[in-house]
Amino acid sequence: MQAAGPGGYAAGYRDGVFAGGEALVAQHIPPDHILPAVAAADLIAAGFRQYAPSLTRLTSPHEMAGHIMAALDAQRPLSVVRLGDGELLTLAADTVLPATEVQELAPFLPYAGVPCSTPDIRATLAEAIRGADWVGVPISRAPTFQGLLFPVLRHFGIDWSSLKLTSSTINYSLHQSRLLLPILQGRRVLLIGSQAAELGALLQLHGVQVTGIIPAVAGMADIPRVMQLTSEHTFDIALVAAGIPAVVLCRRIAGELGSIAFDFGHLADKLVTGELQL
Repeated sequence: MQAAGPGGYAAGYRDGVFAGGEALVAQHIPPDHILPAVAAADLIAAGFRQYAPSLTRLTSPHEMAGHIMAALDAQRPLSVVRLGDGELLTLAADTVLPATEVQELAPFLPYAGVPCSTPDIRATLAEAIRGADWVGVPISRAPTFQGLLFPVLRHFGIDWSSLKLTSSTINYSLHQSRLLLPILQGRRVLLIGSQAAELGALLQLHGVQVTGIIPAVAGMADIPRVMQLTSEHTFDIALVAAGIPAVVLCRRIAGELGSIAFDFGHLADKLVTGELQL
């Protein structure tokens, strides 16, 4: 199959913009009528003004850093979890989407710790979200991000308005805002995940006291073993980079061990490879 040339791409783009805008507007115009000189963008702007009071502000990186540091100072448990497409597609399988569609959309789920989304896994993940102190949610309105977020939460009976919300990229935001090291320096840090050893060496170069390393999490089924190992360490904050199981681990570390746990995600990989610098 030949790749589409520049003209073909432009035509496809125009068709997509039309289908997602003016064609939708046309569905609401009665027969034998037109709406002169009013573009779809104008209608979206007018509608947005109507819904503006429903805007929900997410906790900012500086606010989140303040919450984490206050919990560290008070030795108070705190869990910060993040929901991306992996977590949302896991929850969506056989609930708001057919499992076969989820398999097509998310062939990466086994790598992320969920070889197969089962009712038990979905229930465990939903309970962790319900009980977490802070939940990072996607800003993207794409179909597998916010397009799944609210239907999934509704299915599992989780009232989104009762959750303390931040961005699902809060891990990157804390790093980009130069807030990560100030949170960690002077604290005892436990690292969990496949990059834990390499990340530990990097953090130690920046004056962070790494008191424990748990090098790998073999999916959701491995959570009990990891929790047992975690309980054997002394730490103030755990950085968990373990795919989808990180959501459950962070909630359990806070709830059962009374510590602070942060869903660190792929930030660990990017720091270790040097793509991002501390």
